[in-house]
Amino acid sequence: MTPQNLLVLPLSTPKLSIGCPILDGCMGGGIPCNSITELVGESGSGKTQVCLQLTIRAQLPPSHGGLGGSSLYIHTEFSFPIRRLQQLANHYQASHANLIGLNPLEDIYVHAIHDAQQMVHVLRDIEAFMGIGHTRLPVKLIVIDSIAALFGSQYDRTPADLKCRSEMFFKISGKLKALANKFGVAVVLTNQVVDVIGPADGIDGVRLGNLECLHTSARRVSPALGLAWAHCVNSRVFLSRHEESVGVNSPYAHSTSIPSQTQRRLNVVFAPHLAPASSQFVITKEGVVGVSTVIG
Repeated sequence: MTPQNLLVLPLSTPKLSIGCPILDGCMGGGIPCNSITELVGESGSGKTQVCLQLTIRAQLPPSHGGLGGSSLYIHTEFSFPIRRLQQLANHYQASHANLIGLNPLEDIYVHAIHDAQQMVHVLRDIEAFMGIGHTRLPVKLIVIDSIAALFGSQYDRTPADLKCRSEMFFKISGKLKALANKFGVAVVLTNQVVDVIGPADGIDGVRLGNLECLHTSARRVSPALGLAWAHCVNSRVFLSRHEESVGVNSPYAHSTSIPSQTQRRLNVVFAPHLAPASSQFVITKEGVVGVSTVIG
């Protein structure tokens, strides 16, 4: 048998399209299965919007960028945005009526979790749930929104607690990777950011990925949960937002209330299969849409 160079074999990993050619271009075709993709950003950057859109698109057949499957959506903070999901579902049902169920929400299974230990127990239940195969469509997407909220107040900064927290990181991520590989699913997590004060030297003094430092809303930030968690995900994507003043040169520029508009951007921080890329995007009632791309 002739040896084959694995580096030149075609990539056959299924991917879930975000639903926009520009954003899919940044992501090498979409969100890959068999791995963990993290969306990190401040509140209002668009993380949940992307996740909701993915749960609808996952139901589309692979020929149309989907995975032909249902989704598990685990939310850990705030109430689940059911009205926004319904709005997206109505749009996709109208535009893909022959490719998607009459009620796309029936193929999205939502569960609330409040701490890391509960997550460990639920992940065991999820494996059994997926193994039974009683859903109309096989589960092909798992979303956790957000992972950081599980560790908000459960652990102190003592060495013993930090050790326990790191062990919990690897226990949760290891189980998610096992599920991803066993069932061929895409796993998407959201993560929060924390403000950074001091030299721009990455996470705990170590630079990870394509960006030396991350900026959002005129602040320098770092992904929550630190370096230990960064090694638990396969790909990290940073979503930022910036308020940009408009009409500053108008006669009303001296007013205390200057109108502004939100600029959002997606940046690939690190991923084993992706080149550095970024794209500006907007959030419309129909979903998340890219408007420009920079590769490299």
